[in-house]
Amino acid sequence: MAGWARSGLPAGVSTALAFLAGAFTNVFTQGWSLPVGAGLAVLVVGWVGWEMRQAARAADDRGPEPDPGTTPPDPTPSGAAVVPRQLPAAVRHFAGRSTELATLTRQLRQSRADHGDAMAVSTIAGTAGIGKTALAVHWAHQAADDFPDGQLYVNLRGFEPAGAAMTTTAEALRGFLDAFEVPPHRIPDSLDAQAALYRSLLAGKRALVVLDNARDADQVRPLLPGTVGCVVLVTSRNRLSSLVTVEGAHPLILDLLTPDEARELLARRLGTERLAAEPEAVTEIIRHCARLPVALAVVAARAATNPTFTLTVLAAQLRETRDRLDALTDDDTNDVRSVFSWSYRSLTPETARLFRLLGLHPGPDITAPAAASLAGLPLARVRPLLAELVRANLVVEHVPRRYTFHDLLRAYANEQAYAVDSDDERRAALRRSLDHYLHTAYAAAHLLDRYRDPITLPAPRPGVTPESSADHRQALAWFTAEHQVLLAAVDVAAATGSENHAWQLAWALDNFLWFGGHWPELAEVGRTALDAARRLADRPAEARAHQNLVHAYTRLGRYDEAERHGRQALTLHRQGDNLAGQAHTHMFLTKLRTRQGRHAEALDHARQALHLYTEVGEEIWQADALNAVGGQHGKLGEPEQALDFCQRALAIYQRHDDRRGQVWTWENLGFAHHHLGDHPAAVACYHRALDLCRSLDYPDSEAELLAQLGDTRQAAGDLDAARDSWNQALAIIAPDHVDADGIRGKLRNLQVPTGAVDDPRPR
Repeated sequence: MAGWARSGLPAGVSTALAFLAGAFTNVFTQGWSLPVGAGLAVLVVGWVGWEMRQAARAADDRGPEPDPGTTPPDPTPSGAAVVPRQLPAAVRHFAGRSTELATLTRQLRQSRADHGDAMAVSTIAGTAGIGKTALAVHWAHQAADDFPDGQLYVNLRGFEPAGAAMTTTAEALRGFLDAFEVPPHRIPDSLDAQAALYRSLLAGKRALVVLDNARDADQVRPLLPGTVGCVVLVTSRNRLSSLVTVEGAHPLILDLLTPDEARELLARRLGTERLAAEPEAVTEIIRHCARLPVALAVVAARAATNPTFTLTVLAAQLRETRDRLDALTDDDTNDVRSVFSWSYRSLTPETARLFRLLGLHPGPDITAPAAASLAGLPLARVRPLLAELVRANLVVEHVPRRYTFHDLLRAYANEQAYAVDSDDERRAALRRSLDHYLHTAYAAAHLLDRYRDPITLPAPRPGVTPESSADHRQALAWFTAEHQVLLAAVDVAAATGSENHAWQLAWALDNFLWFGGHWPELAEVGRTALDAARRLADRPAEARAHQNLVHAYTRLGRYDEAERHGRQALTLHRQGDNLAGQAHTHMFLTKLRTRQGRHAEALDHARQALHLYTEVGEEIWQADALNAVGGQHGKLGEPEQALDFCQRALAIYQRHDDRRGQVWTWENLGFAHHHLGDHPAAVACYHRALDLCRSLDYPDSEAELLAQLGDTRQAAGDLDAARDSWNQALAIIAPDHVDADGIRGKLRNLQVPTGAVDDPRPR
């Protein structure tokens, strides 16, 4: 067990802000594609139910020691069926599309009539801003009762401009598993295993899966259920012809609104009386908007917020703007650009500047504090500017306190930034944004792990006001909410010459990604950090990046790569005379060798770490290494030495009230007592570890402890208790967990009757 990984992130504490960060996406007009932040919603909304139940029993990670005399009840998984309801809020002011809605319903019924309960797929294709998302979401709400087992939704963000994060298929799949409240520690590592688990969860269910804004068929296929009874609705700017050919999808090509439908959309927002008073102006407005819902929505917002303006005046302004753009360019997108330009020119200068700078922001959405740093303005000044943009329908507050664009408006804002603002102004805004995320993430990372080796940051630029978290729970909530933004920030920093930001942001993200089980992302940001450090010729930064890649590749099972990066990290740390860095790397290599079953080599690395930590003088790190040395002695059949080293580690952990370290030490003590034949002492140690583990909400560690407790109970002759402990362990861990097959083998060796193994997860 990784007793020397110095960052405990209780899983239960992440739920509240994660839910706020992405669970509810509000589509304000028919013209909006679902905001880009919805991908984050899918990633986190599934943790809500499960983690809130877990958080209820989780204590503060530095709270009082649990009573060692109390044996906690064995955990039992909840048997309640989970019904995800991920559809975004119903579309406001939805108008028209009666033919298309009827077509979607007919396609569903026809598919069921022709193929029984076979999975049905429908695709909605059309140009940007034509209302694909609005149609899909509106129909999904109408049809929701046909899907009693739930509705899943993800915005795949397949057509976002460069610099904005795009949800990958892997992230979407992870989000669907979260939606079914599969705890993070039970989610398999590999994409194929996750896809298999997802299909198994949908087996025999009647569920709707909405895959919005897909780039191509390859992005969609891994997200298709493999079962009868499910319906998949896909939207895309492309026609996805291969889905029609191979998967038998029903295509629906979405055209512009009819003139009557466009008039209906305006009437729903402005009222029929106002339209009836100026019918010719309404006709001209519809013509200038090219019957695109997104453009009509912007005009409607301007008219609604200025009720004294006549529609004739608004139509004349649109005509003037269009004529001006026609004189500048023959671009065939001038219809929608003229509407955006007309609305943009009505903004106050300060609000217009903020709108332009938002087009430079690296992430899928933004908070007011981050927007304040981007603009270099006080937070109190930025809030009314954002409110003005919302009233103009140029940005959307898609969840409370988080703002985003329609992707066409993002592109327009970016275009205006390059047309109006100088290179220096744009560069300064981006650097302020990166400073904001770096300094906020750095402070939050230290709240997650107070013993982590610090790095030195330059002072934030003038105008940057980093956010602060009061404790590790708030820090974790901030990381959860900003997860996708931070990943995008790392990439943008590396792509724009901000190499220091790139590797330092990656450093700050390390603990959050590790304990959230985001192993591929951990490796990806590690590679980005390594490339950035090499471009800087910064050897200490390069050593840290290699060191963290050992961490990531070990967990991904890519052991050769982990070893290679470990050796490079050691070489660089030695060249820089960084004793702590050398020791940390030896600890990661101890973990690698342990996973490979090479315990003599693991012991050697642990001993070297202990020697180096002793020279450094950090007592908690010494305890980590003492515990690692003791653990390896136990694995090598030397329980007396294991007791000696682990008892020394335990004394340090208890003196510092470090309950996380005590969990791992009690485990190693239990293992040593087991191999000395003192089974009652071993059981007592394992129960001490389980008490602490459950108070900290460490399910992975809990499963491992239960597995070892089962071994001890078997050795003591209590086969029923052994069976019970192993079954509990299987109920916690993922199907492809490194220990899962071994535990199943032990249960089979007990000659358990067929069907008696209580392993509820599909395999």
